[in-house]
Amino acid sequence: MDLVQFREFARGRGIFLFGDVKTTDIREWIIRLMDEGKAPAYVNRKLSALRSFSKYLLKTKHITVDPMLKITGPKRAKTLPTFVREADMNRLLDDEQGWEDTWEGRRDKLIIAMFYATGMRLSELLELNDRDIDFGNAQIRVTGKRNKQRLIPFHRELEQIMRDYMAYRNSELGEKRLSADSNTPFFVNTLDRRLPKTQVYNIVKQNLSKVVTLKKRSPHVLRHTFATTMLNNDAELE
Repeated sequence: MDLVQFREFARGRGIFLFGDVKTTDIREWIIRLMDEGKAPAYVNRKLSALRSFSKYLLKTKHITVDPMLKITGPKRAKTLPTFVREADMNRLLDDEQGWEDTWEGRRDKLIIAMFYATGMRLSELLELNDRDIDFGNAQIRVTGKRNKQRLIPFHRELEQIMRDYMAYRNSELGEKRLSADSNTPFFVNTLDRRLPKTQVYNIVKQNLSKVVTLKKRSPHVLRHTFATTMLNNDAELE
């Protein structure tokens, strides 16, 4: 079908043999497709078929010059990263939003707040241990890609949410948690085990649904939200 469409276009220009097709003819075809409102992906698919056909004709010696040699397709438009408005994030983290008055409710709120306030990756949040939280210096140590560690500062609002969560978590889980060493997981489930990735995804998705109608409601969206908020407040991102 792709080749048939080009053949019809070429015939309209008085060209009946592929050997007579020039690079300018193909470029004119691209322009026509774009003028018709065709998406870059659609046009590139057409060109891919034409490029394969041209290589075949070269290989079988039906043509001696490849008219596709200097042809490049239109670039795909870059999609803007999805983020949540600052006002919506503030509304979500408000105590009146209806967070459950349990240690799990506090955990879920902290997960949202930590993504938003630090911009850390999902993998970094999942691997956090109690010893990684330094309240004295207001820093969180995270281990990123290739086991590279970095320190992320946190503000007083996040500190309060963290302390609140830890107090309720330790009280709920009892002596086991109180006697555990500092290498124990920071975010845990009711069995005091490290949270799985799917559970964190669901926590983020369900809670973002309270304030936004975005199709994407993931930890990565909160990472973009962190970056957008920082830039809107004239912060420099490395």
